[in-house]
Amino acid sequence: MSNIETQAPEDVRGIDRRVFMGLFGGGLGGAALVGAAAATAWPAEVSASAATPTEAAAPSGEARADHGGGHEGLSVDEMDDMHKQVVDQFLENIERPITRGVGATDLEYRMEDGVRVFELTVMRAEWEVTPGQVEEAITYNGIVPGPTIRCVEGEPVRIHVKNDLDQSTSVHWHGQRVPNSQDGMPFLTQPPIKPGETFTYEFVPGPFGSHMYHSHHNATEQVTKGLLGALLVEPRDRGAEPAYDKDELYILNDVIGGFTVNGKGFPATPAYLAREGERVRFRFMNEGLMVHPIHLHGLTFEVFARDGYPLPQPFLCDTITVAPGERWDAIVVADNPGAWAFHCHILSHAESAQGMFGMVSVFIVE
Repeated sequence: MSNIETQAPEDVRGIDRRVFMGLFGGGLGGAALVGAAAATAWPAEVSASAATPTEAAAPSGEARADHGGGHEGLSVDEMDDMHKQVVDQFLENIERPITRGVGATDLEYRMEDGVRVFELTVMRAEWEVTPGQVEEAITYNGIVPGPTIRCVEGEPVRIHVKNDLDQSTSVHWHGQRVPNSQDGMPFLTQPPIKPGETFTYEFVPGPFGSHMYHSHHNATEQVTKGLLGALLVEPRDRGAEPAYDKDELYILNDVIGGFTVNGKGFPATPAYLAREGERVRFRFMNEGLMVHPIHLHGLTFEVFARDGYPLPQPFLCDTITVAPGERWDAIVVADNPGAWAFHCHILSHAESAQGMFGMVSVFIVE
């Protein structure tokens, strides 16, 4: 099961809240949405014209920079205040979510004669990326990323996909060695799933590891607007992968709502949390259109798999470059206490004169 919650309890998921707040005394911002308990999309009546974090943080009546990084018209104090206000929003979000909807929640299933059976509905929904920034998304089950499908190597799955869109769609099981008829390529391996229709995919998961599922019909629009999710296949032999205490997702997209991690942009989502000495597995997946080098401050990645396949020789680094379609798996040993920035190192995807935004998260070690 995932180690995720929609909102931090009083002890911030087991980490003393006073210690947590103390870590941020110097001013650090970041957001990483990790899948959580079931959540619904932002209600349609909410206006997308509401103030964005940028607008909320800007000094009243003053010129403000955009995410391109310009600072014309801003004094030193004004710029610093904008940075602080966005960090304050992040801290508020730790106490109480500041956006509606949580993506990448585990998808429930039922067992039928030894087969795991899942249900996916393709539908449009309004999705709040940052406070007040509401985007029209194309989703699986109303959330972005879609629900996380967890299965076991060699244990058959059956996935019913209902199309409630006004256009056709399909599902490709990215990284899986499925029968050709189940690969999700309209007019090559199957007819498209037309509006109102349901198509059933059946296959035996393999190889194990971190994989994805997404549309392969009008994919430039459908995938980048939200038709994407994680497909996690556990190995039959648990010894085939390194041991870990927590399992975390880091899914990148760079179209719907701008630069996001697991469907949200800074400052809308909670941090990754660990106690000193814990081993945390990160599954990096790029479902966008750009390459993103993900950098972790103060700690080390022990990279052990690429595209779900164990590496013949794991390696250490602090930056993992994740290209579209790639998956990388790494263990981080939480051996250096503090609050550590965790972000895309193409800086125009993460920080501007207004402060942190987009593909920024934080890894907190107590």
